[in-house]
Amino acid sequence: MQYSPMGSLSHRVPAEWLPSHRMGLAPLLLPFHNNLNIPGSNGVARMSFCSPALGTVLAWEMSGGSLTFATAMVEDSSKDSVEGVFLIPYFIMLFFTGMPLFLMELSLGQYGSAGPITVWKCCPLLKGIGIGMLCVSTLVCLYYNVIIAWTFYYLGSSFQSPLPWSCDAPANAPLCNSTNKTNHLSPPEVFWNERVLGVVNSHGLQDPGPVRWELALCLLAAWVIIFLCILKGIRSSGKVVYVTATFPYFVLIVLIIRGATLEGSLQGVAFYLTPVWDRLANAQVWNDAASQIFYSLGIGVGGLLSMASYNKFDNNVIRDTLVITIGNCGTSFFAGFAIFSILGHMAWRKGVPVEQVADTGPGLAFVAYPEALALLPGSVFWSILFFLMLFMLGVDTLFGNMEGITTAVLDEFPQLRVNMKHKILFLALLCFGFYLMGLLLVTDGGIYWFTLIDSFSTSFGLIIITLFMCLGISFFYGVNQFCQDIVDMICLCPPWCTKLLLYFKACWVFCTPFLLLFILTYIFLEMYRTSLHYGTYVYPLWGKALGVCIGVVCCIQIPIWATVAICKESGTLKDRFQKAIRPLNSWRVNNLNISTQEPRVEPERIEGPFTVTLTEMDFTGIAWESSEA
Repeated sequence: MQYSPMGSLSHRVPAEWLPSHRMGLAPLLLPFHNNLNIPGSNGVARMSFCSPALGTVLAWEMSGGSLTFATAMVEDSSKDSVEGVFLIPYFIMLFFTGMPLFLMELSLGQYGSAGPITVWKCCPLLKGIGIGMLCVSTLVCLYYNVIIAWTFYYLGSSFQSPLPWSCDAPANAPLCNSTNKTNHLSPPEVFWNERVLGVVNSHGLQDPGPVRWELALCLLAAWVIIFLCILKGIRSSGKVVYVTATFPYFVLIVLIIRGATLEGSLQGVAFYLTPVWDRLANAQVWNDAASQIFYSLGIGVGGLLSMASYNKFDNNVIRDTLVITIGNCGTSFFAGFAIFSILGHMAWRKGVPVEQVADTGPGLAFVAYPEALALLPGSVFWSILFFLMLFMLGVDTLFGNMEGITTAVLDEFPQLRVNMKHKILFLALLCFGFYLMGLLLVTDGGIYWFTLIDSFSTSFGLIIITLFMCLGISFFYGVNQFCQDIVDMICLCPPWCTKLLLYFKACWVFCTPFLLLFILTYIFLEMYRTSLHYGTYVYPLWGKALGVCIGVVCCIQIPIWATVAICKESGTLKDRFQKAIRPLNSWRVNNLNISTQEPRVEPERIEGPFTVTLTEMDFTGIAWESSEA
């Protein structure tokens, strides 16, 4: 029976088949709920999914992505002065890995109306990809809320006058008046390392030391806020997107204007924009560019897939992909001027190259920016605004990741949705469990554990997960079938969408897997050749092995659950494999025009006729034939 894409999904399928119980979506989506599969949408404002998703990606970008963008450039520049050449592989990776994978996740979630685990009804053999995404998202939530706790600590400290990291503070007078510029630490660096982290009291992983109670309270407050947001759901806390999507630009403009008036700012901007072409042969630059794309777009962690599952079935995912990814990339580029103008000024003051003025990693956000704010007139006011912005964006970002986790679990255990008390208990235990695990990261040596988890949670494991997702959709589910699904969703597909689909098709089959394999190979070589370090501390071999185990736990889910799927089938190994790659009947419910039919009980598995076609770009494309004449 041919599918006719008209109206929303709720007009095409029986009510009992709809995910109408999903009310825990990130609050970002509330102002645009007319495009979501939520009962009661009255069409007050016809807004697409791309706006809230852009808000989510912007939250990720502004609360960490722009800073890691600058960090990547600083790290690369320390390797024989790469400088602005980083922008070239960054844009190439955006077009050949970021955009295609972003569209794939949005399309999967929107077409299947399911979370990162349940969505693999399209290919049960690859259910482990969803489990792996859940593992990655869990690790990200574990350490990302620690960043929010740091931000909350800085926000509270910003109410002091003078700022405790400024030269106006009496305790910082010896640091600011010192004539010894060699190995000289600025007040923000001292505040970060001694007052906030307490890392000077720890000797490494084996010596975490006591919990820092100030950070523990900040971490508790952050998790309470996250719990309340999840508990209230989409209808009560969504309008914050109007602030979080615009306020960051206001702050960035202020920082750019202020940075442009400082001595040495042009040195930082020149460092930012001037390419050194020979360095394009450096594999590290390409790896860092790909890592930044994955980080800023949130690819492979399940959050995008979960949010897209609430979208209207006929939403234009190609348009959303272009708007969100280009908007994200523009934000990174725009924020670079604010960051590097300040770095140029600090380099001028210290008489050192730009790449040496700030720590890499999270220290850039809590060293370079506080020093920039201390230079502004009314620094207390601007510091409060800046860290309040980071705190709000951080909560929005973590809320999107938590949505990926809760959606995946509640889809697998729908009985938790039915009983509100059970759902509240589940969410409370989930947040409390994250808090207890996060206490290790707010000890004196917590930054060492933070760096370990941060380095390996989104490293080779994430690349392997996205590689299998790309290959699985392209060659098991069938890239032609997947493109047809996208066309079915878009309904009135304009000519430019059709042409872009050919580009994305080529990326999914050839370009993206090749680049992912290149990145994966480089990561493994670097893991073998280099040691992990934070500052001057070099991680022991057992620490590095522990980090590798963290990454393995995420990607090993793929073969484990593939084995489970094959064992559940009957017949020879070949028959079991062929059955395990067949979509379940419930996956194709969106592709059936059953609005005029009575609901009926259908078999769970599509048994046939089932054919495998061989086309020029779809080596194992799946095609279904109707049994009705």
